[in-house]
Amino acid sequence: MLSPKKVKFRKQQKGRMKGVSYRGCNLDHGEFGLQAVECGTISSKQIEAARIAMTRHVKRGGKMWIRIFPDKPFTKKPAEVRMGKGKGSPEGWVAVIRPGRILYEMEGVSRDLAKEALRLASHKLSVKTRFIERGAL
Repeated sequence: MLSPKKVKFRKQQKGRMKGVSYRGCNLDHGEFGLQAVECGTISSKQIEAARIAMTRHVKRGGKMWIRIFPDKPFTKKPAEVRMGKGKGSPEGWVAVIRPGRILYEMEGVSRDLAKEALRLASHKLSVKTRFIERGAL
């Protein structure tokens, strides 16, 4: 699973997810893509699960790009622990997603195969997405 090699601070605050994504909202590499249509966070496990679903469906054909990276830590307190006593320990990594962000790109496969592979990948993610293709907009 994806995670940063080194970080300056172990813990981060939640922050607010508002507005749209201005960076990473164009197809840069492939012919087809999966674009987020709502705000949310995607964990490194979800990113990996979607990648596996796509590669298995296309039977390792074509080329794929993952356009997001989980660089924000999230924390959890252990089960059955009383409130207070500070923030929990880092549990994993998430990528913050805003509407318009391209999550995955794909090329070298037919449109129908790419659409089905990206549909399977979207079921693994926690944000609503849509299928886009180069030159269609």
